[in-house]
Amino acid sequence: MDQLTRGSFPTRRRSELFDTLVELFLTEGFAHLTLDEIAARLHCSKSTLYTLAGSKEQLVRAATVHFFRRATEDVEAAIAPITTARERVATYLSAVGTALAPASSQFMVDLHAFMPAREIYETNTQIAARRVQELIDEGVKAGDFRAVHAAFAADLAATMMARIQRGTVRTRTGLDDSDAYRELAAILTAGISA
Repeated sequence: MDQLTRGSFPTRRRSELFDTLVELFLTEGFAHLTLDEIAARLHCSKSTLYTLAGSKEQLVRAATVHFFRRATEDVEAAIAPITTARERVATYLSAVGTALAPASSQFMVDLHAFMPAREIYETNTQIAARRVQELIDEGVKAGDFRAVHAAFAADLAATMMARIQRGTVRTRTGLDDSDAYRELAAILTAGISA
């Protein structure tokens, strides 16, 4: 059962709880929190949490899905009004960085240590890489980008995105995920521009 549709709790309240839960997790991480502490911080009962998910692990997974669903909507909304390919790619990658900006170091440590949440991040990174390839393809066809091999350029971006996701870029450069995505956007778009 999809954890985001569990129970019959009213949608608006569920969404508000997930928004607050995501904010808590992004700020402080989640590994150290018990269900009792989460309920107290969200000003709700544990039984209310159980309408969202059946366990803490499922709650973390559901909150991670909620975060990435919201982030995807925000990123797509950011590029919707933009018409030039270079700006679309740059804005897309920068918007990914902006979406990840609220994630604290502790959240990222907890996310990488918890396989179900890490898998969601990895899946979303793969989806984002495919979206970058689509945007590059569109730009090549429109003549905004030189005739690069779009799949290669997207694979290059995907490789860096995976390194960002694994924390390698943070360790090697000191850039947080948000800033790393902005740097990737700048380098990638400069390299493929016509």
